[in-house]
Order: sequence, then C-alpha cells, then structure tokens
Amino acid sequence: MSKFPASIYDTHEELLKALVVGDIPVQKLIDVMKNVYLGDNRPWIIGFSGGKDSTVILSLVYGMLLQLEPAERSKHVYVVSSDTLVETPVVVELIKQVLKKINTDGEKSGLPLSAHAVYPKMDQTFWANLIGRGYPAPKQSFRWCTERMKINPVSEFITDKVAKFGEVVVVLGSRREESASRAQVIAKHRIKGSALSRHTSLPNAYTYMPIEDWSADEVWEYLVSGPCPWGGDNQALFDLYKGSNQGECPLVIDTSTPSCGNSRFGCWTCTVVTEDRALHGLIESGNEWMRPLLDFRNMLYESNDPANAATYRHIKRRTNRVTYRRARGDEKGEFAVRQVRGPYKMEHRQRWLRELLEIQKKLEEDGHDFELVREEELQAIRQQWLRDPIEPDVVDSLPRIYREVYGDRIDWVANDAGAFTAPDAMLLRDLGERHGVSAELVMKLLEVELSKSGLGKRRGIMQELEGIFRQDWDVDEAIQYRNQEFEANTAWRDKVKSLQESYEKAPKL
Repeated sequence: MSKFPASIYDTHEELLKALVVGDIPVQKLIDVMKNVYLGDNRPWIIGFSGGKDSTVILSLVYGMLLQLEPAERSKHVYVVSSDTLVETPVVVELIKQVLKKINTDGEKSGLPLSAHAVYPKMDQTFWANLIGRGYPAPKQSFRWCTERMKINPVSEFITDKVAKFGEVVVVLGSRREESASRAQVIAKHRIKGSALSRHTSLPNAYTYMPIEDWSADEVWEYLVSGPCPWGGDNQALFDLYKGSNQGECPLVIDTSTPSCGNSRFGCWTCTVVTEDRALHGLIESGNEWMRPLLDFRNMLYESNDPANAATYRHIKRRTNRVTYRRARGDEKGEFAVRQVRGPYKMEHRQRWLRELLEIQKKLEEDGHDFELVREEELQAIRQQWLRDPIEPDVVDSLPRIYREVYGDRIDWVANDAGAFTAPDAMLLRDLGERHGVSAELVMKLLEVELSKSGLGKRRGIMQELEGIFRQDWDVDEAIQYRNQEFEANTAWRDKVKSLQESYEKAPKL
C-alpha cells in the first residue's frame, strides 16, 4: 500500500451494511454482536491499544450501538487503553485523539460509552524500576515490565468493574492468525455453545473476540473502506503502519498475550528485542526528532550485555548479598558457576536520569509536547535512591540533577527518608574508611535502634539486627564465602543424586 486508498463507502453505516469480509457480510457480524450485547446485563470493556485490530473492534462496537434503539442500549461500554508512559510517541498521540473523539462524539450520540486511559502505579513505572531501583533493562529471561506496566493496570480496571457489576465481558481484537500459541489459548478457554471465552486469569471476566477469524488483509479492507463511526478516517493509522512497516502492540490482559517482539509497536524503551525496527522505521520515514530516543534505548540495550555487567551492575543484589548460580557452561555440557549481578550502580542511574531530562527538555524546545518522565516518577525515583539497599543516595542528588537541567520548576520537599542528614552520612563514611567499617552497615544498625526508641517493647530488635549482620558487607570476604558455600551445596546435591541413581539401579527385593 503506497497511499491511503479512497473510501468505497461514504458513511460508516453504509460500510457495515454493504461490506463483505471473507464470505460473511459485516452486518451479519453486527447482528451477532447485538445478540451478545442484549443477551445479558454484563457491561462490556473494550481493550483498545490504538492499532489496527483494536480500532476495528472499537469501530464495530460503536457502529453496533448506533444501530440499537436508545432503549436497547441497556448497559455501559468501557473503552480502556493501557499507557505504559514509555509508548512510542506517535502511538500515544493517536490514542489520545481517538479516546477524545469517542468520548465527545459518543456523548453527543447518546451512547453508553466512555473511554479511559490507565497507567502503572508511579512507583512501578519503567523509570521507577530501572533508574530508581536499578533493575537491569528487560530481556527475554527477565521481562519485569509486562506485568507491572501493562497487565496490572488493565486487570485492576477490570477487577474494579467486576466488583461493581458482578461479571464483565472484555471485547478484544485478538485473531487466530496472529500466532499459533494465541490460537491455542483462544480454543482452550472457549465456552462450548457460546461466543464467549473464560478469561485466563480474572474470575468473573469473560472475553469476546468478534474478529478472531479475520486475516490482516481483511482488517485493512474494513479500515480503509469507509470513515470511522465517530468521525474522520483511519489516515493517521494507515500512515503509522506505512511509516514503520510494523504491527501494533496488543492490549496485554494476561501472560498469554504475545509480547511485542520485533514486529510490533511497543514501548520505545523496549530492550527485549535486539533492534527496535518500528522506531527505526518511523525515524527513516521523517520523524528524525525521535532519534535521541532510539539512541537512548540502544544504550540501555548495550548495558544489558553480559560482557558489560561488571561495568554497569553491582556485585551484590538488592538483598545486599553476593549470589551465585549453577549454569550450563561450555559446549560439552559442563556446568559452571555464574555470579548473579545486582542492580545498576548509582552513578549510571544518575547519569541516565540527567540524559533523559536533557532529551526531554530538547524535545520541549523543539515543539514536541511529549513527557518522557513525569514529576510523580521523579519523586518515586528519589525515594528509591534515598533508601537504596546497597548505596543509598545520602547527598539526595536527584533534586540537584533536576535543577541543573530545568531550574526550579519543582519545589522539592526536604529529605525525610531516613534518620541521617547528608553531613551525618558523609561523616560516617569518612570514619568508616578510617576504621575499615562499612558506613552503610553502621547507619542501618543505628536506624533500627532509633526506630525502636521510645517504645515500651523492643520485641524483634535482635532479629532485625542479626538480619543486617547476615548481609554481605565485606565483598571480598563474601565472594570467598559464597564460593565455598556454593561448592559445598553442589557437592552435596551431586552426592544425593548419585545415591538416588544407585538406589534405582539396585535390584529390588
């Protein structure tokens, strides 16, 4: 498709009544949707991701509601869109425009329909976890982002409606053609004799997939054949796909939904894939202003390279302990000991925050109204830094970093994160270096003592102090001890395995 095709039908109502997809008239599908809608009092929730499939679903439901008599529009339809706060900028803008249009036009048309954007909790956003807690950039084996940023916000919205109405129907644009695994999931949860399926994880929630048998070509045939029922057309959506040559990231409602991967729009920060071809395609098609985002994303991807682990990540994990695991080593299948690295070092997190703010400021100056990191996220990051279990940011550097980039746009409250001021902490660190004692250890012990002062009972204080002492404060000593501990445990497991094999081979009486 080189250009947006001319519409065949002048109105959306005409499109619904005349268009045939496959061998089935679209109006016949609309009639089925009416029966499902009118068959019970369960409200509908449309999962809208802004891509082609979910746009078709939203359009079909909107058109179906318009065909119903006002008295038949007996239950509400909620349109929910999950914004991870790191979505590709052009996708964010497109979704905002559609949500605004269906809210305004839907109200004018008297439709029981409302659109809602949901977001991750501010202490669970991408930046709160990566820059705040120091989580390594997501990868296939540690994709910490999907549940926190996509599944949980939508699930909470659905759960809230279930609590209010008892049961709900989630209408999705999932299609069997998308993947073999998706087709298996659809078939597995189908309710016999019903158009609905059971939700894979949420009780009292059901899913309805009207276009599950449509092909991608049929989806585009519908989208380009006529205008949207809420006004306008799908020109912007068409241009988005043409510019990137990609598919969209689906609305994720459970862990069975396929990840975005190489072939979909998703978060511009995504490091699960080797190369973000969608973002690269958008830049090549004229959106040069997004290149700093791609460069920043590529930098995060490089930080996740195992060869760079020692440079970017702590030797201790967030438990403040050195950890090893047994992993398959060489091609012969021999096992080797692998150290499990911890979070990103504070110096890199601080540098990345500064670079992120500088990119955001430059975008603002160039007229691009796109917020990369919110003030609420900065507050969450600050608290994570102040309470970092390995190297707490005792000098409270985040407000200073922000001021050096933006000035005094935010009125930061005084640091109330702990019992020590920055001078206190610096003094303890100086004394610790003189006497060979970890200042962080001393501060943690004193904080426990101070937290119990003034109480009639000091129950549990010894267990808390012992727990702190069990953490690895001398790294060199910890490495030696963990190596010995790991080798002893490995030898014990090998001995148990050998005894089990001998028992199995022994003649039975």
